[in-house]
Amino acid sequence: MKFTFYASLLMAFICSANTKPNFIFIMTDDHGWSQFSHIPHPTMKEAKSQYLETPNLTRLVEEGMRFTRGYSPASLCTPTRRSILCGASTARSGTEFKSSFIPHEHMTMPRAIKMADENYVCAHFGKWGEHMVSTPEQCGYDLSDGETGNVTGGMEDKFQPYHIMDDPKRTNSVTDRTIAFIKEQKSSGKPFYAQVSYYATHLSVELEEKSLKKFQGKGEPDRRYTAGFAGMLQETDRAIGRILDALDELEIADNTYVIFSSDNGGRGEIPGAATEGLDPNYPLTGYKHTLNEGGIRVPFYVRGPGVKPNSWSHEIVSSYDLLPSFYELAGGTEALPETVDGGSFVHLIHDKELDHVKRAVGGLVFHRPRQRESVYSKGKYKLLLNWNGESPGQAELYNTLSDATESKNLADQFPERVEDMKKKLVHFLKSVDAETVKDYPKMRAKKY
Repeated sequence: MKFTFYASLLMAFICSANTKPNFIFIMTDDHGWSQFSHIPHPTMKEAKSQYLETPNLTRLVEEGMRFTRGYSPASLCTPTRRSILCGASTARSGTEFKSSFIPHEHMTMPRAIKMADENYVCAHFGKWGEHMVSTPEQCGYDLSDGETGNVTGGMEDKFQPYHIMDDPKRTNSVTDRTIAFIKEQKSSGKPFYAQVSYYATHLSVELEEKSLKKFQGKGEPDRRYTAGFAGMLQETDRAIGRILDALDELEIADNTYVIFSSDNGGRGEIPGAATEGLDPNYPLTGYKHTLNEGGIRVPFYVRGPGVKPNSWSHEIVSSYDLLPSFYELAGGTEALPETVDGGSFVHLIHDKELDHVKRAVGGLVFHRPRQRESVYSKGKYKLLLNWNGESPGQAELYNTLSDATESKNLADQFPERVEDMKKKLVHFLKSVDAETVKDYPKMRAKKY
């Protein structure tokens, strides 16, 4: 009788755990908003590439929601990764590779999810980041690939047009470990969070020979891509398809949120590419390292329970909104620390109310004092502030809802809005003791 009683309790625990959703966050590297074979915006057909092939990511968006104004927290990798990990804007968590911000001393993604429900098992696979200081395990991960970085994913002779490899960018092995983890949690009956941080398509082009030959046979790319870049991206897309297939085979796709994004906008130049033609980030302005749309507007796709297939959202969201969103979806109810700058977008994906994401600062903040730029985005407007030493300088204002290419500066037309947004931005930067131009007397020399 006692055995039956405890067995019933165990089954109840397993069933309860299984009702909680799983989360898989997939992030590519240096992957631009328009670098897909599907459209990133319903009215911008020209943004779709006719040369690249990403059928599995197309499958993901057709089964979920596309955010047309999704943003990486930064225009380069490590600040973005710290920001996502802690749900904090880069103004708070550091704007360059090195920072005084220590992730494990703050709220982190796995801690937040486990605070919502201690049964969650959390893993990180792939690129952790450069100079992250804290290890994945110190930040609450149960399993990881360790303190990996750019070199782990391949950086030898990085400016060569391509490198033929057996496991290019470690894409296959990262995917293998991810699927093994998912299967293990399915068997154990525990809910899970897996972050899959692919090394592709970062700088050094690596791929299999068959992929290279395929795209070499397609003719000239429609933008300043290369056959090697296209092949590397297709291999990454194929790996993502393997994860989606695994969820179907394990019959847990209906209870798993899959979120896809990139760590920053695409590069302005790709090794071996032509010097003339449409930019890799066409039709956006800018590229990695800038705070123009081409540097921070990135793919942002969500599929999962309650998400309407083939749907769109034009609200602004960022990857530093993921922590509070996953926390809410996992059942968290207690207030998160004030150092979490992001807000939950759960109401948007469930179409309960078409309201803005609620954040303490109101909108999204992007900060890059080394490049003398900061951004404050709220609603349909984006303020791009240039710094004149330690003082705010010239400001530009764009309606990114209707003008994704930043073709019309509205600053002279709406001076009061400019001043209001500038005031909110500067106040926030001071409140979090953000880095300033004084911390970076020299600008980054390389254009890309």
